Amino acid sequence: MKKLSLATRLSLLLSTAVIVIFALSGFALYQSLAKQIGVRDDAALLTRIDQIRTLLRDEDAITLIQQKPRLFANMLGNTESLLVLRFPGQPPLIVVNPGARPMPNITPVPTDQPLSLTSVHHQQAEDGTPFISAAALAPTRDGNGQIEIITGRLMSDRTQTLNSYRDQIIVSTALAALLVALLSIWLVRRGLSPLRRLAAETDAIDVRRLSHRIQFSDAPTELQPLVAAFNQMLSRLEMGYQQLSQVSADMAHDLRTPIGTLIGQTEVALSQPRSVGDYQALLGSNYEELERLAKMIDNMLFLAKAEDASQAMDWQTIDLAQLGEKLQDYFDGMAEEHAMQLEMRMQGELRADPQLLQRALANLMANALRYGERDTTIRVLSAVRDQGIELVVENQGAALSVEQQSRMFNRFWRADASRHQSSSGLGLSIVRSIMRLHHGSCAVSSENGVNRFSLLFPR
Repeated sequence: MKKLSLATRLSLLLSTAVIVIFALSGFALYQSLAKQIGVRDDAALLTRIDQIRTLLRDEDAITLIQQKPRLFANMLGNTESLLVLRFPGQPPLIVVNPGARPMPNITPVPTDQPLSLTSVHHQQAEDGTPFISAAALAPTRDGNGQIEIITGRLMSDRTQTLNSYRDQIIVSTALAALLVALLSIWLVRRGLSPLRRLAAETDAIDVRRLSHRIQFSDAPTELQPLVAAFNQMLSRLEMGYQQLSQVSADMAHDLRTPIGTLIGQTEVALSQPRSVGDYQALLGSNYEELERLAKMIDNMLFLAKAEDASQAMDWQTIDLAQLGEKLQDYFDGMAEEHAMQLEMRMQGELRADPQLLQRALANLMANALRYGERDTTIRVLSAVRDQGIELVVENQGAALSVEQQSRMFNRFWRADASRHQSSSGLGLSIVRSIMRLHHGSCAVSSENGVNRFSLLFPR
């Protein structure tokens, strides 16, 4: 089933709302008019009884009826009315009933009681047309002194008026709904035109135009956050694509060097017969290159896993002092080889993944030992900050420029290109990925010959 467009949905909702509003308004007006007409007709019926009462009060009823029989017929005014005059319990003196309607059986209002709207009785004829009637006693000078007045009226004209009004309401509601539907379609389509322009502009963006940003200065206020979000998304996509392209190029470059070395050495070895010692030396050299390749691949796999949002974290409370002792035992030998010393000043507790935390600190310490100056001290310390707990690794070495600091955690980037063979350029990238998994951050600073790498774990 094809889904309705947004313009169609809004148009249908507006049309439905107009139909409901018009229908409720028309119903309320119809009921108000019916009530007012009903009150008017009831009052007219009581006025007629009052007039006949006044007429009979000062006249002899029998004489008046005999001499002026048409007077009462003229007082009714139409052929749908009914009038009966009689002494209580006796046959009628006069009956005016052009429609031959049945006599209503109602109790008359006594002479000493005033007439009110509650004195009117409401019934329905056989065809459903409303019929109102009332009865009252009036004083007279003949007979037993009282005469009964019974009058009624079939409300055909009122029914026709209300039916005509109802039909007008229905037609007006239908026309209004149709008009609103047409207008709403036009207005909605006009109102959604910025969305269509935005869709057309975003549709034109592809891999070759990731640097393009949506210029929508005249966009409605409601679309400004959406445009800003699109532009931010494009910035992230552009940065990610550039990083992916750079990573691919760097990875190809780093893999090409050891593979080229392996191929070259193997070709030279196979060009002529060699001694067993030559082959052993070749295998040893190839083994070192293969180890380097394996380490690079392991690091890339770790980075791919670490950047997966579904990575399962083993959160534990870690004693930083014990972790410092473990790392010092591991790196003491390497520090002696570089004529350096280790100073561990970590204390307190930190909630993190122990394996990942240990790897991040190990990468920083290995980096500090690799690039630090001989006969210096590597310091590893912890500090409590307002934002969380900070772990710091400091070494003394060549100062890092602002550009080097900004690229320090990029993949395959090395501050010292001459040490290409000793580093894959992925160690600090792994540190950054580990900190992202912990919702923390990493930073580097260089002042007065001291390079400072810090890890901030939020509380």
